[in-house]
Amino acid sequence: MRVLLIEDDTRLAAHTAEYLREHQASVEVVGDGDAGLERAREGSWDVVLLDLMLPGMDGLALCRELRNHSRVPVIMLSARGEEVDRIVGLEIGADDYLPKPFSPRELLARIRAVLRRQGQGPLADSKVEVGGLEIDRDRRVASLAGEAMELTAYQFDLLWVLAAQAEKVVPRAELFAEVRRLRGEPQMEFDPSVDRSIDVHMSKVRQALAGAHADGDKMIRTVRGVGYVLEGEGAEG
Repeated sequence: MRVLLIEDDTRLAAHTAEYLREHQASVEVVGDGDAGLERAREGSWDVVLLDLMLPGMDGLALCRELRNHSRVPVIMLSARGEEVDRIVGLEIGADDYLPKPFSPRELLARIRAVLRRQGQGPLADSKVEVGGLEIDRDRRVASLAGEAMELTAYQFDLLWVLAAQAEKVVPRAELFAEVRRLRGEPQMEFDPSVDRSIDVHMSKVRQALAGAHADGDKMIRTVRGVGYVLEGEGAEG
């Protein structure tokens, strides 16, 4: 994932870039609007993260100019959370708007959501195979080592989100957001108290995996304090 971050707050930019790089993103940081527009035009980017208030050309003008020649997804970032800023930003072509301060985890979830709407990324697919696990999202069926799994609708969606990003750690906040999206529910701020609910549902998913294959539950690994990762080994055949 190639990310252009146009942000003049060097501390915020460094923190954000570090987090995204830890999650398999290639990030370039530019600190002013004029240079940002030049790099946006020159490079091949999956997403542009654009601060609203920049030295030189501001974010709104930059986005307007960028839209004259590119459809690259743009997520606006701003400490100014007034409704008029959000409306104007979206009307001139931004794909999303995230007020500061923001959680890097939420930003990553927003990036992935924008890329899915553009038809990019693994969650845009309808079928996933990981090791002996096969999931058909359209038919709402899942099997492990050829054995059908008994899952509730919520458990199916949790497993789908993990399997579509197999071998990658998926934070609980992203799991929460993605399942709500799949179920057509409005997005809401992630509350850490939801952790326990996700953990309970995930234990049921593990039970279903174990019911289909003796080692199935070992496919899901908990990353303490972060989230979960689905690993493909140990359940084939």
